[in-house]
Amino acid sequence: MDILASLGDGFLIALTFENLALAAIGCLLGTIIGAMPGLGPSNGVAILIPLAFSLGLPATPALILLTSVYYGAMYGGRISSILINIPGDEPAMMTCLDGYPMARAGRAGEALAISGIASFVGAFFATWGLVYLAPQLVKVALLFGPAEYFALFALAFATIGGVAARNQMKAAFAMGIGLLIAMIGVDLQTGVARFSFNNIHLYDGIDFLVVIVGLFALSEVFIFLEHRAGGGVDAGRVEMGRSMPTAKVMKDVTPAMMRSTVIGFIAGVLPGAGASLGSFLAYTVEKKISDKNGTFGKGDPRGVAAPEAGNNAAAGGALVPMLALGVPGSGTTAVLLSLLLALNITPGPLLFQKNPDVVWGLIAALFIANIMLLALNLPLVKFFVQVLRVPTRYLMPAVAMISFVGIYGISGSTFDLLVMVAFGVIGWLFRKADIPLVPVILGVLLGKLMETNLRRELTISDGNWWALIDSPLSIAIWACAIVGFVLPILLRRYVRFARVPQTGDDLTGQ
Repeated sequence: MDILASLGDGFLIALTFENLALAAIGCLLGTIIGAMPGLGPSNGVAILIPLAFSLGLPATPALILLTSVYYGAMYGGRISSILINIPGDEPAMMTCLDGYPMARAGRAGEALAISGIASFVGAFFATWGLVYLAPQLVKVALLFGPAEYFALFALAFATIGGVAARNQMKAAFAMGIGLLIAMIGVDLQTGVARFSFNNIHLYDGIDFLVVIVGLFALSEVFIFLEHRAGGGVDAGRVEMGRSMPTAKVMKDVTPAMMRSTVIGFIAGVLPGAGASLGSFLAYTVEKKISDKNGTFGKGDPRGVAAPEAGNNAAAGGALVPMLALGVPGSGTTAVLLSLLLALNITPGPLLFQKNPDVVWGLIAALFIANIMLLALNLPLVKFFVQVLRVPTRYLMPAVAMISFVGIYGISGSTFDLLVMVAFGVIGWLFRKADIPLVPVILGVLLGKLMETNLRRELTISDGNWWALIDSPLSIAIWACAIVGFVLPILLRRYVRFARVPQTGDDLTGQ
């Protein structure tokens, strides 16, 4: 009952005009961002963080805005997947397999409606999972000491992007770069400047918001400049057909949605797994259970419902470790973690005690955002189809403008703008080399916390390194970290995500 009472208090916070307006704006922007191929939730949230600070939003409204963008982008990714066979983001890849064949068969409206309903079901029940699981996880986290937290951060580094990573060595290299960036500045324990090169601007380190906006937002602009893909996409070659599925179709897809919601939520709670794994597992399991007649990959509505419920449930599940442990469950929650830290709010076990208004206001807003997204996505499908036709040459200058104005508004430093451009170039080079960006962000965000807990444990144990594996809990976490890093290497052919063909000719290849 205490949980429900806290949730009720959260609704009192969320149900204000300002917060409802921010949730609606976030849902609309998020859906548009998700529908644009290549942007996705991580980029969308990273682009809008400077805007949230420029508006001077307090902690709860800022989180409501950006988590609504997060949920909206997860919804929106399905639109381009179904209509033009180009996923808006990686979790929407599996939706292409049956969504695009449905669109080619004149059932695009039906596929979009099924995916919208499945997204709502997955996100709604995952939010209830967040309500009940996060406070329980907090109780376990209170048992953690410095050694356990150090191991937990190592687990996050080992598993983030693990299953979806195409090259574990590149992921490890990216983590090292992130940790190196986190070490820049004056060491608070010794007072010695590290990697500052006698530049006074680097004595305080590099602001992680500058790193995030550069790596995600500006690198996308540089990719656009490289390819100069200025036109919008052709979203008019498919027939929309009926706008809502029949009762029989909904009856057929409902079991798939429920199974996939459970699978996606579990995948989201695991640090580093995220929505991509949730979508992949949901589709794979549903195909094994339901594909008796070989219809998956040829336009089966269950093949649309399963990955959409799975990836949206994983999006909600990824918030559990971020809020309860301070460890992001996905790339987008790593970006949201940076927002919390920038607002001087420390995620983890004490968050529910020190900032209950922030946590429960956010969770209540997620319920509201889900209803808003369902209301937006069913009747406004034709509007979002038109958004796909917006030329990129108009979109990318807006992204660059928001990035520069936002970062300058936060710091008032032209040096930070130069650093942001430098990280934009680094992000562009990393993308060309297929080096993941999320481990870099994790290193920047968690590097100092990891170092602090390491030093604290070594101080307590008088320099005994074995103290890091001195408790059953820390040993279990280290074991999970090792398995999480090594297992994808051994099982790569089974778990790595295949690139979805963009021609629609070979939609069952995995």
